[in-house]
Amino acid sequence: MEKAKKTEVVEELKGVFAEAGSVVVAHYSGMTVAQMGDLRSRMRAAGASFKVAKNRLAVRALQGTAIEGIAHLFKGPTGIAYSKDPIAASKVVSAYAKDNDKFIILGGSVGATALDVNGVKALASLPSLDALRGKLLGLLQAPATKIAGIVQAPAGQLARVIGAYSKKEAA
Repeated sequence: MEKAKKTEVVEELKGVFAEAGSVVVAHYSGMTVAQMGDLRSRMRAAGASFKVAKNRLAVRALQGTAIEGIAHLFKGPTGIAYSKDPIAASKVVSAYAKDNDKFIILGGSVGATALDVNGVKALASLPSLDALRGKLLGLLQAPATKIAGIVQAPAGQLARVIGAYSKKEAA
C-alpha cells in the first residue's frame, strides 16, 4: 500500500473513532464472504458499520484519541464494528457471535471507557435509547397521574355518600 493511501486510511479511521459512540473489535477468521455480507447487512439495518482495517493503521489512528486503551486488541484478523448509537453495534455483534462461532468478540469501547468481552455483552443487553426514553417518560408521567387520582378521590367519595343518603331517604 502506498504511503499516501495509508495516510488516507489512518485519517478515515481517526474520523470513525472520533464520531463513534461505541466501537467493538472482533476476530473474523474463517468466515466466508457470504457470512461477512450478512454481518454487514445486519449492521447497516441497525445503523452501524463493520470495517476490516490493517492492525498497524488502526493502532496508528487510535493514538491520541480517547479510546487509545483498546489498541492492544488489534492482533490477528480483526474487524471494527462501530455506531453513533452507543448500543447498536454491540447488540448486532453479540447477536451475530451467538449464531456464528467463527466470529469472536475481543472487546471495545463506549465513549472513553474501554470494555472487555463481558462489558460488550452487558452493553448489548441494555435496552435501546428509544426504549429508555419511553421508560423515563412513563416514570415522569406516573406521579402526575397518581396526584390527579388522589385529588379526585375525595370528591368521588363525597358523591357516593350523598347518593347513599338519597337512596336511603327515598326508601
